[in-house]
Amino acid sequence: MSNSSQDTIEAIDILEIQKLIPHRYPMLLIDRLINVVPGVSATGVKNVTMNEPQFQGHFPGRPIMPGVMIVEAMAQTAGVVVIKSFGDDSPPKHVLFMSIDNARFRRPVVPGDTMYLHVVVKRSRGAVWKFSGIVEVDGKKVAEADFSAMIVD
Repeated sequence: MSNSSQDTIEAIDILEIQKLIPHRYPMLLIDRLINVVPGVSATGVKNVTMNEPQFQGHFPGRPIMPGVMIVEAMAQTAGVVVIKSFGDDSPPKHVLFMSIDNARFRRPVVPGDTMYLHVVVKRSRGAVWKFSGIVEVDGKKVAEADFSAMIVD
């Protein structure tokens, strides 16, 4: 597979995301992807809003996006990168989380923020893929992690 600049997909909207990965509300945590290079990288976009169910309990009076949900949003972005690498004619595949390493949370993400989830494929060997992710809000790093996933039919 070649990955020249002409292979870059400018944007993938929510309807296409729902065709590619099985997640649905309230667990679908990305709204759009931009700058997608299948099998290489992408940036997920998540508009954080107060009406999301996690803010009822995390935390009343001080809503903060849970770190595990930020990591899940990175993983969903990675899932789309992987699925798009197989091409549109490929049989359906699922991307299953395997591990999370070096997760760091640098500042809270709150309703009104837009997260930009920059995900890069570090390596793929057979069914196992490894990624690095950095999340930014207003150009400032709020989280980062390395993680891996397994691809299954």
